[in-house]
Amino acid sequence: MQDDDDEPHITLSDEDLDALEEEVPLLRGVRLFAEEAAELPWFTALGEPLDREVKRLARDYLDALGFPDVEPARIASWEDAADAAANMDFDTAQWEAEEQLRAGLASDALDAISEEALTIALTHVTAILGGRLGAAVREAAAFAEIDDESLMDAAAGAAVQAAHNAALALIAGAEEDHPFRAKFALFARGRWPIGVAGLTLNIF
Repeated sequence: MQDDDDEPHITLSDEDLDALEEEVPLLRGVRLFAEEAAELPWFTALGEPLDREVKRLARDYLDALGFPDVEPARIASWEDAADAAANMDFDTAQWEAEEQLRAGLASDALDAISEEALTIALTHVTAILGGRLGAAVREAAAFAEIDDESLMDAAAGAAVQAAHNAALALIAGAEEDHPFRAKFALFARGRWPIGVAGLTLNIF
């Protein structure tokens, strides 16, 4: 998984952003999305039972992604989350399906804005959320007396990627039922949808 430090760093002042948004109004929506996302309860419901809304969002995500036979399942502990995350290295079907969707959204987004504007928009999402998500997952881990840095980095990285994908869906004008929107909504409810393994979507 790519470390946040590997992301390109583009620093823009508020004045630069305002000027860019006047030229590309769609970017204002991305900035508002990132600012609102920063206030979400990231990683605050890890390990809790899956409530009805989480199950619904998981079902929406799986069906839209093309995995109708996969069922959501609760991961109850950080130790089990570590095992589930490790198993992601051996089950690439979900990753491949998401990559195809991401490529399609990127193509659609470039019909609406320039490649430079797209890069700036997604980098701005990371700039706003990267530190916030890293702090949130470390706070949750500290509460559980967990000090596995690689696991915390994996969780934060997955959340940043979900936010990137949701922002990309916004820019591309994707439908409300796009799987990236549902996956982001799972993170927004304080969960970590770790990934598909066999016929199970593991949700911490």
